[in-house]
Amino acid sequence: MSLAKEVVTQLNLIFSQDAVLTEAADCWAYGYDNSKLHSPPDAVVLPTTHEQVERCVQLCNQFSIPMTARGRGTGTTGASIPIRKGLVISLERMNKLLSFNRANLSVRVQTGITNQAVQDYLHAHGFFWAPDPGSAAYCSVGGNLACNAAGPRAIKYGTTRDNVLQLKAVTGSGNTIHTGSITSKGVVGLDLTRLLIGSEGTLAIITEAELKILPRPEQTNTLRVIFKNSQGACSAIENLTALSDRPAAIEFMDQHAIGLIKEYSDIDLPAAAKALLMINVDGDSSTLANATARVEAAVKNDALIEIKQASSAQDKQNLWQARKALSPILRTIAPNKINEDIVVPVPNLAAFVAALDELASHYQLPIVNFGHAGNGNLHVNIMYDASDSKQNDHAQRCLEDIFATALRLQGTLSGEHGIGLVKREYVGLELGREELALMHNIKRQFDPNNILNADKSLPSQAK
Repeated sequence: MSLAKEVVTQLNLIFSQDAVLTEAADCWAYGYDNSKLHSPPDAVVLPTTHEQVERCVQLCNQFSIPMTARGRGTGTTGASIPIRKGLVISLERMNKLLSFNRANLSVRVQTGITNQAVQDYLHAHGFFWAPDPGSAAYCSVGGNLACNAAGPRAIKYGTTRDNVLQLKAVTGSGNTIHTGSITSKGVVGLDLTRLLIGSEGTLAIITEAELKILPRPEQTNTLRVIFKNSQGACSAIENLTALSDRPAAIEFMDQHAIGLIKEYSDIDLPAAAKALLMINVDGDSSTLANATARVEAAVKNDALIEIKQASSAQDKQNLWQARKALSPILRTIAPNKINEDIVVPVPNLAAFVAALDELASHYQLPIVNFGHAGNGNLHVNIMYDASDSKQNDHAQRCLEDIFATALRLQGTLSGEHGIGLVKREYVGLELGREELALMHNIKRQFDPNNILNADKSLPSQAK
């Protein structure tokens, strides 16, 4: 199917000549994201202004054309896959930093700008934006907003929702809205800003954001802490999160992750290592030494093997090498993986890790776990061969058991990767009928013709 000639004619009146793509070869890449799913759109548009987005949404409403907003395609849940074909609106050219307000501790950006471009600009001025997902070098701010993607610094500085003051967006009905306030305090009306953040482009297309920024810490100390077992590491995490000067990051690797590092790299780790924490402590030079000492005291227990603190920039890179080497290694040990993003309360983290080990043994599949453990956020990787019917069946059943375990431990099915397509039908495990009904009603208020990223995020509503 292709768009009607009348629609293409109207799109060409809205956009410049090179900003409307209708050839199949040009549109093909816009049907992918990092979920590895694929469904090419009928056409792609590349706006540079908010007004173009607004007019485009109004046109799609007029002709009932499905729309999928897209950043850089780094998401892992298929949220930017145009499964109904129609139109992809890619914000990659809306990549301007619009203003920097030093006194207000804020910066205004178009949402197609990359996280890294924002960080580079702010770094030069002595500031930073707290969200730092693993894909920061490539992902867009709009993608961060769509999934509430935060990264390891969330333990100290909060998630994306906590670091945005104001949004400008186009609803699914084609109306422009301004949410929030440039002020750090405000309680007028309902909090539409926090509603839009994490909605995966199903309610509105966010075109501009006023981001809350912070002064860059003078110094950061990096520690690598190794334990004999995960229980010891989880106990240390509980102690760390209770500190008045929390670490800026606490990253965890389980015994399976460490085993892969030992087998597939030349990184030197103790033979008895079964769990690893990477910890960043930041602050000013006058207090950092004491804060680091408190961190070292907090991680000491019977399971501790060693604590190493980086003494130079190169030393920091060397200590982080084990964590950074893991993702490439995962690609080599099995043809397929299910990569889940699950959060449990920190006090329940040890029980969750133990349950994952039991499930790996029960289903005879490797489950490799790492992540932002300071928030109880683990990236759970089920490794399997989809061409093997037994392994494929075991992987799907294992996933269901993992979700059930997370919910039993008062957790949630997604921390920062979103829901998209791949988790959509599991949402009903966590949310009740009344809550889902309210959410479907909100969707209809924002997007009455259901053109924005339909069939994503929320499960189908029972008739």
